[in-house]
Amino acid sequence: MAGNGNHCSFVLLAEFHIFEGAQLKYQFPQPLGVDEGVLAMSMLPDGAETQLDDWTIFFLNQTPFNTISPVLALDTPEVSPVNLPGEEGDGGRDGKPELLCVLNLVRTKHDKSLDRGAKVLALAICTRHPFIQIFKPFLLMALDDYFSDPSQDCLARLFDAVNSMDLSGAPILTRYEKMVMRSSERKDIFAEKYTHSVSQNQWHPSGIHGSKLGLRHKSNNSGESYSSFEEGLLIRNREKERTQDENRAKRKDAHRLRERADTESSTSTVQTQGTALNSPSDSSFSLGGSAVWVGDESGLDLALKDSGGDGNSVASLVGSSTLVGSYRKRRSTDASSSSSHLHARDQGNKTTGPAYSYDPSMRNINKDTHFYHTTVAYKDHQIPIKMPLFTFPEEVGDYSLITLIKTFSSYQQVLGPVHPHLHTSGPQTHPIIILFNALVTGKRIIFLGHRRPAGEVSSFVLAACALGSGCGAVLRGFIERAFPYANLNNRDEWESVPAYIAGVTNPIFESSRAWDLLLDISSGTVAVAKDIHLHHPASNVMGLSGPLISRSGTLRAESSVGSEEDIARIAKEGTKADFATKDNNADKVFIDDIRAAIEDHFGESLVRMRFTEYVARFVRLASRYEEEITGNTKFGYPSASFADIPGRPPQLGSGIAFTDEATCLRELSANAHRIEAWRKTNSYQYLVTDYAKQQANNSIKGFDVLHQLFRLRYTKTLTDSEATTIIRTLADHVKTYEQVVELLAYLPHGGGLLYLGFGLFHQREAVREATVDLFNQLRAYPVGVLFLQALNHFQRYAYVRQAHAKEKQMQQATTSIF
Repeated sequence: MAGNGNHCSFVLLAEFHIFEGAQLKYQFPQPLGVDEGVLAMSMLPDGAETQLDDWTIFFLNQTPFNTISPVLALDTPEVSPVNLPGEEGDGGRDGKPELLCVLNLVRTKHDKSLDRGAKVLALAICTRHPFIQIFKPFLLMALDDYFSDPSQDCLARLFDAVNSMDLSGAPILTRYEKMVMRSSERKDIFAEKYTHSVSQNQWHPSGIHGSKLGLRHKSNNSGESYSSFEEGLLIRNREKERTQDENRAKRKDAHRLRERADTESSTSTVQTQGTALNSPSDSSFSLGGSAVWVGDESGLDLALKDSGGDGNSVASLVGSSTLVGSYRKRRSTDASSSSSHLHARDQGNKTTGPAYSYDPSMRNINKDTHFYHTTVAYKDHQIPIKMPLFTFPEEVGDYSLITLIKTFSSYQQVLGPVHPHLHTSGPQTHPIIILFNALVTGKRIIFLGHRRPAGEVSSFVLAACALGSGCGAVLRGFIERAFPYANLNNRDEWESVPAYIAGVTNPIFESSRAWDLLLDISSGTVAVAKDIHLHHPASNVMGLSGPLISRSGTLRAESSVGSEEDIARIAKEGTKADFATKDNNADKVFIDDIRAAIEDHFGESLVRMRFTEYVARFVRLASRYEEEITGNTKFGYPSASFADIPGRPPQLGSGIAFTDEATCLRELSANAHRIEAWRKTNSYQYLVTDYAKQQANNSIKGFDVLHQLFRLRYTKTLTDSEATTIIRTLADHVKTYEQVVELLAYLPHGGGLLYLGFGLFHQREAVREATVDLFNQLRAYPVGVLFLQALNHFQRYAYVRQAHAKEKQMQQATTSIF
């Protein structure tokens, strides 16, 4: 990726003239070739003079009326486009002109000497990047600059400053890496990608799995490196400092007698667990900086001597509470705390197994690796830039799903007729579900904000686009028909766009009836057009009353009813019979969970992840519907249950599944109308294309990972045979870095490896061994280490103990051979 690129394609300045109205005054570096009146009216929204500052957003290259045709080509060898996080690098627009996002700042400066008592100016930049919010500081300073020096030089300085932004150090993440990043709250996630000396392809395994590992942990004495668990240990240790000192001295003496070697004397912060610890012959692993003690299992010589240190040193936790060595010279299974990192041994040490190196100095470069931090010089100022790395193309600007949900929160504020495309739960359908249904079924949508800032209306439109696309991670085709701020001047053009999503401030649009769904952000009401049945007649849905494809042993969780969360709700609300009589379809359960999360003050990131999961489930449900109707599906795995036929290898299940045919029929029937309507939209066609590309590029092939994870998470009667097959299949197919990231991206938000970790306690030894193998392969990469850190203490202890025992057995087997 080039250091400097065409971050800014154009800079525009518009001014409101008292006699001539909105006028486009400057276009830099060249005219766009678009109607100047259209641009000026988009930059100067209705009622702009009532706001001191206002932000608006609109797009270019959407339709013929706003497609640019500059005289000179935008791309030259000197200034070429740069693909950054959130952008498609392989022609994501399917041959269409690249979409340009326009961020516009409108300012009203009151001056009594002027005819109208104020001067209204608008300054805008046109960019390819969807994360347009990072350019707001530039516009604020540039508009101040223009008010003090009204000349085109101001636009040139802004253009040059934005394009001088150096993003050469920003890592470009894959789709699955973005999914992992946005689901993790760790501020050091993918920290290794920020280093130039150690690139992604240097995190590679070397040698044979299961052999000796020549890795060590390097720690510093940062006081910020303790985890909460480690802090608890430190507090308890301070209270028992005298007793621990005595125990530590005894332990050192015992090591000196047994090993007949000197030990390191700098272990003043050795962590123990009180006077009740086992004998000094005990060893310990460390995971996430937490000491986990296991029994005396000698013979695991996994850590070779350092050339500059004593290889016989006592197991200790130095500085960062991380185990850095053991008297048996065994490799720690530490996931490391935030200030301790894994380093490969010298080349002279013959190491086998996963090995990688990491530059610890990179950890202090970024406070939060979710963003790339840099600075840009504008005049005499250094402007800090915080670029998000997890953005998808369908996510433009700063939007808030929480604000959208809070504004439209009650089905009692829904007006108009009931339509099967929109009201999947009848008259009680939640407004947000109605909005989602309108988005995916291609309805014309207007957000009205009378006497509201145009920027506020724009944010609702952008939030709606993110809502329909699953926050950009599942579907697409919404931004290309979105008009965050639309006005009367070009009304005929944008109203002619099928299934437009528009934001307006003029109440005249409410009476125009050129819409199917109108959402008033001032009152929170949602109005369905009275003539919607004329424009969008309900499609004939093929009957699903016949026997469905036989699938047994299927998944309760994906019906979103009857899961563990529902059982807890039943205990509070009454008996199962009472629970069954209530309206507890999947959509209602989902919305109730979202509202509860917001009321409990969970953040925007959690709400976004939940909507991503919701849209992904809708797609899987639609895939099952398409399979039932047509016999096959174009965008999902065929539905099948686990099959274990004697004499044949076990066959894993796939696709969305339910507890029984009745539940499946009920879900498919309730969603049939909106699925049929969605299958006629561009969004469906895009998904079919994207799914084919995704399957070709996926690293994990041959089975439905999501189905297996859901089975492990929710099925209460999972057979030993299926559990063994699932875990062993995962262990056999998740070995490379790409496969590890893909698996982690499929994990449920907030659950992490928890449900896979239950395999460590399974009654069958084959399941436990396969789980250890899988976790060992995750531990070979930094991102896998971070997820292992999130295991609870019971699972971490079980993993360390079983991994230790397995390595001992492997070494004994190797010794017996020779």
